[in-house]
Amino acid sequence: MEGSWLVVLVIFVMALSVQSQLKTGFYSTSCSKAEAIVRSTVESYFKKDPTIAAGLLRLHFHDCFVQGCDGSVLIAGSSPERNALPNLGLRGFEVIDDAKSQIEALCPGVVSCADILALAARDAVDLSDGPSWSVPTGRRDGRVSLSSQASNLPSPLDTVAAQKQKFSDKGLDDHDLVTLVGAHTIGQTHCQFIRYRLYNFTTTGNADPTINQSFLPQLQALCPKNGDGTKPVPLDKDSQTDFDTSFFKNVRDGNGVLESDQRLWDDAATRDVVKKYAGTIRGLLGLRFDIEFRQAMVKMSSIEVKTGTDGEIRKVCSKFN
Repeated sequence: MEGSWLVVLVIFVMALSVQSQLKTGFYSTSCSKAEAIVRSTVESYFKKDPTIAAGLLRLHFHDCFVQGCDGSVLIAGSSPERNALPNLGLRGFEVIDDAKSQIEALCPGVVSCADILALAARDAVDLSDGPSWSVPTGRRDGRVSLSSQASNLPSPLDTVAAQKQKFSDKGLDDHDLVTLVGAHTIGQTHCQFIRYRLYNFTTTGNADPTINQSFLPQLQALCPKNGDGTKPVPLDKDSQTDFDTSFFKNVRDGNGVLESDQRLWDDAATRDVVKKYAGTIRGLLGLRFDIEFRQAMVKMSSIEVKTGTDGEIRKVCSKFN
């Protein structure tokens, strides 16, 4: 009898631990100023350069898609994640390092870099006139970071099928995919990632026929055939620094900058979500995107998190303890 009670107790405790992996206000007693410090740090960088918001959001995405949301993308060195090809354009590391050093001075060894990154991504969206949400915290930092593991990150060349698969592998559905790609409303890319669409799509010597004919000359003017490949290009031609629904209207109208974004219109399931967000009743549908983006971000930022005694709390975000 005692044995069966023990089994029930163990199962109950395991269920509880899964449920309470992350929780809002995790640091409310152990480091009550942590969230405020992250917010003020992000704000100070944002005032100098509003495009840093997209950088921080992308940093969090790229972290969560490799090894889960464990700060592994922040590690510097010879062969960590951030040296992988898809991560070479990542930025915002200095914002996380700055917030971490301020928090360490106040509460040493308490707040993880992974949590600082999740909070900074939320604050970046909020400062860009997007929604805000409560970020469940309690993540711990990973002890592994390898560039070889970053090969499965979403790519601007991905078909819709490939995008769906990569998101599905992380427990995210087609609706989450479109909602999260909506983060591109404040994003930017570089000419080298879109030039093939403008001049030699599928080696035909022509432009990608899905690009709106009136938008094509604008892109070609931004990215001349033999121009600077590192020149930045806004992913939302209408409102690069505002977190809004114009990105979805652009995809609907053939004004998507990345091939992977424009392809969302080719697939019935993803097109339905794009249509919903690009709708004409501005207030109502803008509101819907705001609500659903919050939900999708909480879901994404819980991917394969390390909690409890897993991992560590780094002293410096760019190196293991």
